[in-house]
Amino acid sequence: MVKRSVMVVIQTNLKSVFFAVISAVFLLSCSSANEFTTLLDQVEKLNISCDNYTLGKALTDRQKKTARQNTVQEASQGTWKFKDKDLYVVADKNSDRVIILYEQHEKASEKKTREMIGSLFLEFGDPTVMAHDKLIYWAFDAKGKVSGEKYSKIKDAKEPLQVLATVKLSSSEKIMGNPKYQNIYYIISSEPVLKYFSGL
Repeated sequence: MVKRSVMVVIQTNLKSVFFAVISAVFLLSCSSANEFTTLLDQVEKLNISCDNYTLGKALTDRQKKTARQNTVQEASQGTWKFKDKDLYVVADKNSDRVIILYEQHEKASEKKTREMIGSLFLEFGDPTVMAHDKLIYWAFDAKGKVSGEKYSKIKDAKEPLQVLATVKLSSSEKIMGNPKYQNIYYIISSEPVLKYFSGL
């Protein structure tokens, strides 16, 4: 009788521990998901857009229709990826919110390169940094685009730069060298969002 009572107590305790662990995992998951949503909300407020797609913003019904018709199969787990003309869009499967926008061209003509660079400058203005004649970089913190002057001051003071999102254009050749052909791409993303996303 005593042994049976002990077994009942042990089983009850094990059930309690099991439900406690499950509850803790669920709460942790909800907390992480809430932080992810809050981060996406912050990114969306920056209004970093390209061809009517906005980083952090949910796809419209029309964009979802485009996505279903032009799905790219090699999307990462938890995302769906599609192509709208030359633009690739990667969105979170659960919320349909945009987490990456990018465009890439192999052996792009001089004209195509000028068009890409021109459209980015028109949309985002002067870049935060130009590096090695092959990289143009726009950085955004919670207040908006970080100017080159602000970036230099922060770098000189050796202070951390709290970057929320970036636009990066990279070329295989010197951008201002006007090469006949070059491999060129740009990517619009948020490193903090991608870190959270990979951890969910």
